[in-house]
Amino acid sequence: MEAPMLLALARAWGRERGELPLDGVWASNRAVGLRWAGRKLAEGWVLLLQPKPELWLLGAEHPAWKRLQAEAPKDSAKLWSPWFQGARLREVQGDPRERWLGLVFQRRAITGRLETLRLAFQAIPGRPGIRVDGVDTQVPRLGLGSPFPAAAPEPHEDPPPLRRWKERWGTGLEAALSGLEPEVLEGAGSLLERHRAWSEGRAEALILGPAKAAEERKRQAESARLDRLAQALARDRARHEAQIPLKDMARKVSAELYRLKGATGEVRLLEGGCVVLPEGVSAERAAQGWFAAAKKAERGLARVAELESELARERAAWAARAEAGALAPEPLPARQTKGKKGPVKAKETKRMQADGGKRKDGKGAAFRSVMVDGFEVLIGKGDAENDQLTFKVADNLDFWLHVASVPGSHVVIRNPDKLSELPRSVIERAAELAAYHSKARDGGKVEVHLARIADISKPRGYAAGKVILKKWTGIRVYPKP
Repeated sequence: MEAPMLLALARAWGRERGELPLDGVWASNRAVGLRWAGRKLAEGWVLLLQPKPELWLLGAEHPAWKRLQAEAPKDSAKLWSPWFQGARLREVQGDPRERWLGLVFQRRAITGRLETLRLAFQAIPGRPGIRVDGVDTQVPRLGLGSPFPAAAPEPHEDPPPLRRWKERWGTGLEAALSGLEPEVLEGAGSLLERHRAWSEGRAEALILGPAKAAEERKRQAESARLDRLAQALARDRARHEAQIPLKDMARKVSAELYRLKGATGEVRLLEGGCVVLPEGVSAERAAQGWFAAAKKAERGLARVAELESELARERAAWAARAEAGALAPEPLPARQTKGKKGPVKAKETKRMQADGGKRKDGKGAAFRSVMVDGFEVLIGKGDAENDQLTFKVADNLDFWLHVASVPGSHVVIRNPDKLSELPRSVIERAAELAAYHSKARDGGKVEVHLARIADISKPRGYAAGKVILKKWTGIRVYPKP
């Protein structure tokens, strides 16, 4: 999206509907959604980072909006909404020479204080990014994509898009950049109506179209797999059915074993038939083998029938899915980190793929979770659960706390962004929780050890909950719940 267009669309919204408060915010790894309240047909902005940085205006019920929102971690709304809930757009900062927007929001805090935030959007291909900076409040830095400075860029010359706009609009350039000229976008109606129609077309091209193509490829691959399975089941059914007549032959031979015992080759039956026995096999051995083969074929046919029923259900499920046109992906986990092998679930890392964070007695999670200034803090519930939390749930770059020389819970501060150090307030609050969930709860000020998970080990034979620290730092705090 060109810088002049980006600025014009944002200014048009701010002028016509800037008084509408934000109803909610979500953030996935490739977009941020800002939903505006106060309209019968809810709509919102999508600040798209991938596959191309663009600003969209979509209805909250649009399939592309739902799909991008479904990709957002479950805790993204908890992390972003507290700072934007009820906020109103007061100013649109930007320059027609740079693909950068500064969206200044204001909201009234519970205390009555007027708080100001700025959400900056850098829409440069290859370097898209989003960040939030508080002007009057101390807000933890929020961001996605490539980091960029808080200050607005300082362009030095007119890029080609701005030169084209100057040639096209001439003296009406300022009106076009202010969002007063609908003709900057093709279509009918006001600029916001054209923006929404354009956004729906772009969403179809960049989100829904590729998703439908991927779904069709998946459907074709699954259809081919089901066809191969059906062919294999047909071959198995024919093979088993060919063995069923052996049961009748075995019955006939068994009925005349009193006279055919020990016979080989071709034998004649009293009823007038002739049975050819396998070469070198006696009549009684042949009857036993035929009975066993027929029984095995019956079991095989029963299993084939089960698989055929399952195959029919799979085909019906895929047909229903295709008829419904389902494109929504499964929701992602609460938070994600990226390791050497790609995205990994934060609560199901490589250290914890076996038991899913459950207690050994199967009575629920091995830890309790609290949020401290946007950071997730996990607290163990017992000795065995402490070991599980430290060595199966936590990642190497997470922070670990425990009261010095006193039994207590292991406390882990999740660090999905791999920060070298955490805010002091977060560490002190986690240390207070570690002191409170220990035998030193009723004491005075205690020392809490802080270490990285990578610096913790547990030699073979050590008691549950006991570990060795390679290096640590000490923090003195009072126990607080």
